[in-house]
Amino acid sequence: MSTDEFRANALAWLQQNAKPFDENSQGASATIEESKAFQKGLWEAGLAGITWPEEYGGQGLGTAEQLAFNEVAADFRMPVGPFVIGLGMPAPTLLEFGTEEQKKRYIPPMLRGDEIWSQLFSEPSGGSDVASLQTSAVRTETGWMINGQKVWTSGAQFSDYGAVLARTDPARPKHQGITMFIVDLRHPGVTVRPLVVATGDAPFNEVFFDDVHVPEDAVIGEVNNGWTVAVAMLRYERVTIGTGVRARSNPLGYDALVELVRARGLEGDASVRRRLAQVAARESAMRSYSSVLHQEARAGLPIGARGSAAKLAGATFPLWVSDVVQEIFGEEIALQTPDTLPLARSILVAPGGATAGGSNEIQRNIIAERVLGLPKDAGVDKNVPFNQLKLSK
Repeated sequence: MSTDEFRANALAWLQQNAKPFDENSQGASATIEESKAFQKGLWEAGLAGITWPEEYGGQGLGTAEQLAFNEVAADFRMPVGPFVIGLGMPAPTLLEFGTEEQKKRYIPPMLRGDEIWSQLFSEPSGGSDVASLQTSAVRTETGWMINGQKVWTSGAQFSDYGAVLARTDPARPKHQGITMFIVDLRHPGVTVRPLVVATGDAPFNEVFFDDVHVPEDAVIGEVNNGWTVAVAMLRYERVTIGTGVRARSNPLGYDALVELVRARGLEGDASVRRRLAQVAARESAMRSYSSVLHQEARAGLPIGARGSAAKLAGATFPLWVSDVVQEIFGEEIALQTPDTLPLARSILVAPGGATAGGSNEIQRNIIAERVLGLPKDAGVDKNVPFNQLKLSK
């Protein structure tokens, strides 16, 4: 099948099974059952795991097909939000570090929409210093016992499994005594509590682990080498955030802003046209960079720290556009009229992208050190045993 044929088939399936953004669709607030059904439909139509190996439920196709799907999917409401983390972060990490049994057990159910995953790294006392985590995993006769707390966990309230970082050897330096585990989030020792944000929604959670037992085969990668696995997952996270499907109806996107400008009769204003041209240029640059990363990944080339550039671009864009929007529409945004309410909500949530998946400052450090080759931070605690560090509780 040619790429054009694949694109046509994908478009036909979406036209039949998804709502366009210009219709009064409830896709953005679909139930978990509806999301699972939609994801299963994508997989059955050959539109999930497009570039992943067939032996693990993928389609075994190329980057061209993935980019073709992204292009046509941008015009539709796809209620796949619950699967973005699992398919964008834990799944590719399992493909890289998981055992054959783990790949066959966990990846196909994710693609089929049967199981939902979360990523549990951040902790209340750690901030962006993920390696300072204090959640512990102690070896038992049959596996490991996990105790501790995670925070800012997206989607934990409806997740079946989570990729959890825990400290397994506090006598080692903080980056060396960490292990990643597969944890059943339905375990009775797991407690999930919602965290409400400025819009009134609760997309994040704090998660508590109280004597949560996991078997020995729940380890992803090697014991005490979890930082290597975590760095890989963070890399996948940044690429996912920076290169995912970008809906053309995004209130802070060029197409939506043009419609609002025309509705206000501002299309003849030279300064407004100039600002819209800048929005279009930045969107085009991000799409081009996304395409490059996808093609290089498919070719087996290392993306490495350049994924941080995609993530940083995706995080700074809505912040910058928020300023552009307020410059164009002024106080009207604060009034939140029916046609500007989505825009106002997008402005409210925009700052969250500057911290989710690693703060903008962290991304800039990564780019400076690993892409530009600038001197690294001194890292004075790098070789100090974790149990000798003075950390807040």
